[in-house]
Amino acid sequence: MKYLLLLLLSCCLRAAQAQPTTPIDTTHGRYHRPVFRQVQVRRNVEFAHVTTMIGLPQTLYMDVYEPQGDTVRRRPLVVLAHEGGFLTGTRDDAVMTALCTRLAKLGYVAATIDYRLYFFPFDTVGIGRAAIRATQDMRAAVRFFRHDAATARKYRVHPQYVFVGGSSAGGFMALQTGYLNKVAEVPAYLDLAALGGLEGTGGHAGYSSRPRGVVNLCGALARASWLEAGDPPLCSVHGTRDGLVPYAKGTIGAQLPAQLVYGSGALRLRANAVDVPNVLRRLRGAGHVPYSVEPTYIDSAFFAMRDFLRPLLGSGAPGPLLAAALNPRREAQVTAMLLPRRVQLVPALPLPQPEWQPDLLKTAPDSVPQRPVPAAAEAVGAAPPR
Repeated sequence: MKYLLLLLLSCCLRAAQAQPTTPIDTTHGRYHRPVFRQVQVRRNVEFAHVTTMIGLPQTLYMDVYEPQGDTVRRRPLVVLAHEGGFLTGTRDDAVMTALCTRLAKLGYVAATIDYRLYFFPFDTVGIGRAAIRATQDMRAAVRFFRHDAATARKYRVHPQYVFVGGSSAGGFMALQTGYLNKVAEVPAYLDLAALGGLEGTGGHAGYSSRPRGVVNLCGALARASWLEAGDPPLCSVHGTRDGLVPYAKGTIGAQLPAQLVYGSGALRLRANAVDVPNVLRRLRGAGHVPYSVEPTYIDSAFFAMRDFLRPLLGSGAPGPLLAAALNPRREAQVTAMLLPRRVQLVPALPLPQPEWQPDLLKTAPDSVPQRPVPAAAEAVGAAPPR
């Protein structure tokens, strides 16, 4: 009997040694649920010195949201930019404040940034140059945090896990930060050299501005071809009845004159074609930036961001959370049924409403799994005690 027990014990030990170690399941922990009750906000953080459209110096500021009481040494960062057509808006608008606060409660560092506004003349060239300047400012913010991570480490940001995102004009900026990465891709008439190149002159030269992933809320790209194989993963949230920035391929700025752009539906097709991991949250029947008029749409945008970002933080093969991010049908259908209700938020600038062109809508399906997101170099942080 004694030898039988020893034999059984030996077999159990060998089986345990042969079985690979299972990663701790943090699906309902840090970066997925609000494990922090309080958020610390550092306001008016200076991050860049730039030159305005008319040649005057301008200092850019950001507000940085952090989980209060957090002890993790290196944390992921999300840099966000507000809407406003490159003419209006502030970093402390209601949408940016809500998203940054909720991200910080999950354990992220989140920043909402200033960027240069205004353009003249009021035409396609003017707004194109404004978009380049604003994108330079977002890139400067990314470099600021990577410089801090290499020096003072005041914000305790992990330099490998820096994400960018934005709403409307901010979405254009985030998309260009992630995918406009060749000088030859910029139309010659924008005179990129005179603007300071792709990176601009905002400061902290030498540090990378390449993001780990891109979050696009109701934005678009001037060329879908800018999105290429090997580019960062993409998450898009867009109303299918957006009359300002087309959900699919269409024109924007009818009086500028109009320019062809590629919205979230078209970008999904392009991302699939070049094998870039991507998620699309369609808000059926919703117009432009619906989360600015109906608070429930904030949930749609936030949950899409949360479920997209979380699998990109860990090491090894992504688990069921990635599947949830790639299959958001159920929630999107529910929230898109809500009727708009005006709330007290910063109003968007009234702009001409070009005709919506749904030429790609029928060919842009709900999100379906693509290839797995590439494994990150190492896990970020640890799940808090249960």
